Amino acid sequence: MDGFPLLDSPLYPFTPKRFTRNGLGLSYLDEGSGEPVVMVHGNPTWSFYFRNLVLALRPNFRCVVPDHIGMGLSDKPPASQYPYSLKARIDDVEALLDSLNIKDNITLVMQDWGGMIGMGYAARHPGRIKRIVATNTGCTRLPKSKPLPPSLWVGRNTALGAWLILHRNYFCRKAIDWCVKRKPLPDDVKRMYLMPYDTPANRVAVLKFVQTIPLKPSDEGYDIVVGVEESAKQFATVPTLLLWGMKDFVFDKHFLAEWQRLFPHATTHTWPDCGHYLLEDAGDEVIGKVKAFLGEPAGGGGGAGGGGAPRPPPPRPPAGKSRKTK
Repeated sequence: MDGFPLLDSPLYPFTPKRFTRNGLGLSYLDEGSGEPVVMVHGNPTWSFYFRNLVLALRPNFRCVVPDHIGMGLSDKPPASQYPYSLKARIDDVEALLDSLNIKDNITLVMQDWGGMIGMGYAARHPGRIKRIVATNTGCTRLPKSKPLPPSLWVGRNTALGAWLILHRNYFCRKAIDWCVKRKPLPDDVKRMYLMPYDTPANRVAVLKFVQTIPLKPSDEGYDIVVGVEESAKQFATVPTLLLWGMKDFVFDKHFLAEWQRLFPHATTHTWPDCGHYLLEDAGDEVIGKVKAFLGEPAGGGGGAGGGGAPRPPPPRPPAGKSRKTK
């Protein structure tokens, strides 16, 4: 964790802990006490994405938030020293939670790749899961109605795309602009998102997450995706909350429809004017929904910059775009 001068920023008012597995250090937050809330991030974010949710929940819950290997403040090995596969990601989360003896009453909060990783863990241990919170993520194969966005296709399949991600930090730099819609992120928040990915060697995981998107049966991890999708029936009675920014160019209405198909009992809230980084676009509103779902007074999220700042309520979604089912 040395070499990150912004680590002491008030935007990240935590002391990360360290878990070593197979010789690699995985950084994670372990804040508060009570029932565990495990937050699983995606690409190219890190535990920083959940900062305000952690601050809001830690008075009454134990918030555990890992940085995936190669991401955030975790070690960033070359591909020769770590497989950078979906299975490895699930294995890491499983090993971390087992090491902390977190084995029941888990609330999963998942975003982006975190949905597949988190639900991969849940599929292995369905009895451990008490609640599910999913926001702009996936737990299925790419919906038939949804083509892979061109920017992801280039990054996944071409040498030029790989070069841009590794050597020009294209993926991270575009994400901090494209993934918010209400207003641009403040400069200090942008710097925190970019901080861990300051050299090509520190962007290997960012590239690998793009290159390993499983699209067809011969792709590594495709069998895990199918298994996760088929495991959804195990959670038919697990309270589920879906929180969606509808201007997400990747995990859009097509992915939300898949979650609603597999989790018809879920409560859904949508924000028509928000994007992929929903906790940045509508932080207080989203945190209020999560707190209410967990049985706490909704209140304001407060927090450390970005999504924690007060914002006006979103416009009412068109009929059919937001629902609550029981």
